[in-house]
Amino acid sequence: MLAQERRNRLREAMAQTGIEALIVYGNSWQSDYLRYVADFSSLEGHGLAIITPDGSIELFLDSAAEAERAEIETTDIKVKLAPEIARAVSSRLDRIANHRIAAAPLGFMPKFLADATRGYKLEDGTSFVDRFLMVKMPEEIDAIRQAAKWADEGYEVFKKAAVPGRMQFELIADIEGFFRSRGCPDNFMIMGSGGKDVFAMAPPSERRLVAGDMVTTELTPNCRGYFAQICRTMVLGKASDLQKKAHAVYREAMEAGIATIRPGVTAGQVAKAENDIFRKYGLGEYATSKYTRVRGHGLGLFVDTKPHILEDVDTVLEAGMTMIIHPNTYHPDTGYMVLGDTVVVTETGAEVLCGTPRELFEV
Repeated sequence: MLAQERRNRLREAMAQTGIEALIVYGNSWQSDYLRYVADFSSLEGHGLAIITPDGSIELFLDSAAEAERAEIETTDIKVKLAPEIARAVSSRLDRIANHRIAAAPLGFMPKFLADATRGYKLEDGTSFVDRFLMVKMPEEIDAIRQAAKWADEGYEVFKKAAVPGRMQFELIADIEGFFRSRGCPDNFMIMGSGGKDVFAMAPPSERRLVAGDMVTTELTPNCRGYFAQICRTMVLGKASDLQKKAHAVYREAMEAGIATIRPGVTAGQVAKAENDIFRKYGLGEYATSKYTRVRGHGLGLFVDTKPHILEDVDTVLEAGMTMIIHPNTYHPDTGYMVLGDTVVVTETGAEVLCGTPRELFEV
């Protein structure tokens, strides 16, 4: 049902804007454009889909295994195995060279396809599709709401799994098992454990947890194709006064960012609200790219999508956007800490979808 609603939404917008064909690209990492159009995420290789205003979709895949899977998992789509995918799609576009064709994201298109000497012309349709990816329909928000509920439940499992002596990957296995038991098909997750020597989160390793560790994690479960995320920090044992004092800064920063959210505000203003808290406590350096990447990001059909919450991003927030606000960064007194909640932009502000307390947990 969601796939059909997305398709209808695109068709109407294409008809209104005069776009006669839209081509989108996807791979195993950047899958949201392809997923929005074809309701299919490629696990290996490359995928390109073409949709026309009548709703017909052609999906080109260069992996035989992926093409076979697409035949089973998709409906009302023409699936085509194309080992020479760029040439195959180019030949298809040659047949509609006199049509207005948009491509998204244009910068990801194979060079062969985007070559200006081709008989057809590709317009940049990235911003056209971006708005659909960012501003969700109510049914899409319902899926993210359920994913956020799973994220809360998953963090409770994570807290119980975090026992001194266990390896990081054993914790991850417990979480994966829990999510799969709930019908969650996918979960992006990274973590960290240790002290001041930990500068970020990463995929799990064989490092064993020890008493006194500060353990961070980011859980990103998927419901019906849509991701929600939660970030939290715990201490195996009693938290020190320094850890409690540091965590209070992260909480103040996250809450400042959430309080700034409303339609008409830019992503940059939200990031500034978070960063200003770090600056207030003399920690401004740790809000720079030397120590951290973003202060949050969009959520939806991809785990890390637009808008990115950075001071130089001028994307204007609209009701229906979903994102995580997380001032995750290194703290010189304690090491890397995380804290983040999934939110929906509403007409009056932000609705927080995560219910886990914003505390430094002692386990």
